[in-house]
Amino acid sequence: MRTFRLARVAAQAELLRLRRLARRQAVRAALGAVALVFLLACLVALHVAGFLALVHVRIAPIYAALIVAGVDLAIGLVLALLAARDTPDRVEQEALQVRQAAQAQMAEAAAVTALVGPLLRSLGLRKVYAVALAALTARYLGGARH
Repeated sequence: MRTFRLARVAAQAELLRLRRLARRQAVRAALGAVALVFLLACLVALHVAGFLALVHVRIAPIYAALIVAGVDLAIGLVLALLAARDTPDRVEQEALQVRQAAQAQMAEAAAVTALVGPLLRSLGLRKVYAVALAALTARYLGGARH
């Protein structure tokens, strides 16, 4: 029974961790897409600035286009850095720890079951009841003294 509870806790923790991972990846993808838009805008502005520089129409529009390109580049770089930041949040880390603890306890419970099962079968039914009764008596009487 405890093993099933631990398996359920481990599955729930893993599901929560995967949801948080998916959410984080979606945010990264959205920020990356917006950064790409700004980087493309920077490229367009640089093309306009180059065109204006070659034509030599006026100096003010060239500097205006370069300023726009610089601002687009700065915004694009900030968003790209935010998209590149890949750190799991506190909830995702805790869910991973809960899953690992539940899996460790499941392994311990399975090992105890694997060891005790054959031993109890070899003792026979009467001896199993006697050992179980002795263990329960010792546990409850021993616990009453504390």
